[in-house]
Amino acid sequence: MATVISVPGIAARSLPTPFINEPFVDFTAAENKRAMQAALAEVENQLGREYDLVIGGSRQRTERKILSTNPARPAQIVGVHQQAEADRVQQVVDAAQTAFSSWSRTPAAQRAELLFRAAALIRERKLSFCAWLVYEVGKNWGEADADVGETIDFLEFYGREALRLDRATTPIQFPGERNQLRYLPLGVGAVIPPWNFPFAIMAGMTAAAIVCGNTVILKPSEDAPTIAARFVSLLEEAGLPDGVVNFCPGGGPEFGSALVVHPQVRFIAFTGSKAVGLQIHERGAQPRPGQNFIKRTILEMGGKDAIIVDNDCDLDAAVEGVVASAFGFNGQKCSACSRAIVDARIYNTFCDRLQRRVAKIETGSPVENFYCGPVISEKAYRKVLDYIEIGKGEGVVLNGGSAIKTQDGGYYIAPTVIKDVAPTARIAREEIFGPVLAVLRSQSFDEALSIANDTEYGLTGAIYSNRQENLDRAREEFHVGNLYLNRKCTGAMVGAHPFGGFNMSGTDSKAGGSDYLLLFTQAKSIAEKVRK
Repeated sequence: MATVISVPGIAARSLPTPFINEPFVDFTAAENKRAMQAALAEVENQLGREYDLVIGGSRQRTERKILSTNPARPAQIVGVHQQAEADRVQQVVDAAQTAFSSWSRTPAAQRAELLFRAAALIRERKLSFCAWLVYEVGKNWGEADADVGETIDFLEFYGREALRLDRATTPIQFPGERNQLRYLPLGVGAVIPPWNFPFAIMAGMTAAAIVCGNTVILKPSEDAPTIAARFVSLLEEAGLPDGVVNFCPGGGPEFGSALVVHPQVRFIAFTGSKAVGLQIHERGAQPRPGQNFIKRTILEMGGKDAIIVDNDCDLDAAVEGVVASAFGFNGQKCSACSRAIVDARIYNTFCDRLQRRVAKIETGSPVENFYCGPVISEKAYRKVLDYIEIGKGEGVVLNGGSAIKTQDGGYYIAPTVIKDVAPTARIAREEIFGPVLAVLRSQSFDEALSIANDTEYGLTGAIYSNRQENLDRAREEFHVGNLYLNRKCTGAMVGAHPFGGFNMSGTDSKAGGSDYLLLFTQAKSIAEKVRK
């Protein structure tokens, strides 16, 4: 029989059913294709509107603005946003502190219920949110659906985990005492998400923080603030109290830096580049006047991810896995495969099949659901093209190697494969974050593992092999936070693949895992002597 919870202000309901990942949409079905086209048309009519800062429930505007544009059509404005400056930091911290005094005491069941209601609303409007992702960051329909589905998963999963954590007990009851273990919220935190998963990662970090009783200052990426604004609006619709999530896009580093060092900001949850993550970690570690705690940093940073292709593997499956991992969302994933390490005995055959497979990839408008679309911005476009020019001097171009010019001026780059790359080459060592794959030759499995591990990162990796001995060695010796055997190295599923990496890839925070919420809490042990 289901357990019933009763919380003031919320009708009694059964505890949620066991967690199940949100199913993907089949866009080959005619009715789903028509529905997605209708959603895109509806969202297109809403492009260009202006969004306010939200501080303690108050809507505010600033003189300076942030323009979010469509990377496939840079002249098309997706949203106009206010640019929060450093002088607003104290105001937003005060608003979050005020909200914390009541939100931190709100029962865990009520906080979880907020997440469940938000998940239900997103599920109802799934294709609309997919369309926003298509326009704001250039995702194709499948990639957008995966982003929205993961958002729903995070909300559902973290809501259940908060209920589980609220029922935590000590391992034993000491004789003569009543022993309790409670997980308390930290306080006010800064959430600084990336643009490449602007819904899932943004919502996941925010939801994990608030379901534990914290309050949040949400600073979305300048390249993707619109989806965050719409998420905050949806949370308000679901019943979010004022000040629990404060929406503050900030241009440049000033607002974010001021948040990081503020003496009342208890934690910073960040996903982005290694350089910025290390700066946050360093600056957050320095206590400031009026600060009586050690800041917690929850960092998810970069990757230089490798797939090892063993000589006895299913070669067709390996080619498909490498292509999907390297060029899904144009390689703009921290989990993307940027190095294929191929056994010398099958190297030439693999390269031939890889070249033919990549040649079939179609690049074009995400609205029309081409597999590859644009990179996110002009800055990224120029960076990736610069790396391709470097790569031309470090190997042999099999595919791509150039920009793709379009009438709308989108930031398109041809899927690029460069073979015969040395392990010491720049394109084999530096994170590019674009549709560029380096292919390296290995003489043995020992050498393949050595090359794969010879990086400052340690996020994802995969191996294609039919040798159980090599798969078992990879489990022990392939030093990454997320390892995949005989499948691609992207596409982590909430609950099944807790996500986070080693070394310079971050603090191995394991988003979507059973211990993630512990990062947003502090444990309090209570022992009461039993009266005789």
